[in-house]
Amino acid sequence: MTKVTIAFFYLFSLLPFRMLYAISDFVYIFVYYVVRYRRSVVRSNLTSSFPEKTMPEIKDIEHRFYHFFCDYLFEAVKLLSISDAELRRRFKTVGSDEVRKCFAGGQDVAAVLGHYCNWEWLSCVGIDLPADCRMGLIYHPLKSTAFDELFRRIRSHEKNAVPVPKKDILRYLITYRRQNIRNIFGYISDQSPKWENIHLWMPFLNHPLTPVFTGGERIMKKMNNAVFYVEMSRPQRGYYTCTYRLITREPAALPDNEITRRFMQMLEETIRREPAYYLWSHDRWRRTKEEFDRRFVVVNGKVLPRKQKE
Repeated sequence: MTKVTIAFFYLFSLLPFRMLYAISDFVYIFVYYVVRYRRSVVRSNLTSSFPEKTMPEIKDIEHRFYHFFCDYLFEAVKLLSISDAELRRRFKTVGSDEVRKCFAGGQDVAAVLGHYCNWEWLSCVGIDLPADCRMGLIYHPLKSTAFDELFRRIRSHEKNAVPVPKKDILRYLITYRRQNIRNIFGYISDQSPKWENIHLWMPFLNHPLTPVFTGGERIMKKMNNAVFYVEMSRPQRGYYTCTYRLITREPAALPDNEITRRFMQMLEETIRREPAYYLWSHDRWRRTKEEFDRRFVVVNGKVLPRKQKE
């Protein structure tokens, strides 16, 4: 089944972009008007994040988001067969020289990013980095073996890209350090954490108390990584620009959670400039501080159910 699935999507990826986008336009109509995929979640997220916008403005963002979301799916599949020449024409990086400077100084790099623009294409940032470095693409394994393997292949377009399961991050980092292999690991850190992983609440997109991940920051400090925010933009359909924005080269010198705060603030600035390219279909604010305080208690830095504590 896995081989059949991958073969099907590979053959599909051979279609030219213009045909893929024509199919995407049709799928948009089906997803938005027929299936109505997470329409209520998207509308709720947009209206609560942008109370200053009128309903026509909200609906415009909503339509453009669904158009982009469908494009995202087909663009991701295209990575299975896209040539390096075509990729370089469509995917540009800005600031990769700063990453090279870190490597030259013997310092590895952590890249923090959000589900903004086509984050699957960020697996291609290695096109402008040294061929002997490793690019760790942290991911959560999928339940479906076939689709897990499919996305592993999509994210391995570049030869130095290595898909890394979340539970194995430290093992890979320590191994590369022992082997003196320079590396850059990408942390997508904008989704809603599980209850037991909530250690910080902060303002984000007009929501005063948003739970955020902090585990990535602890790893960055432990490994003394230079930390960059990787900002993506979409100048036109099928074209992306990836910009490295330095947060710090001395993570241990910053107070706890400061890296996370700066990243979330930078991500919000990016989203507000062009909100249609954010993943609004994720139920980002389903966990509230009120429910957390009712159900859990923090003891010595660990989140425990109140019944267990009692």
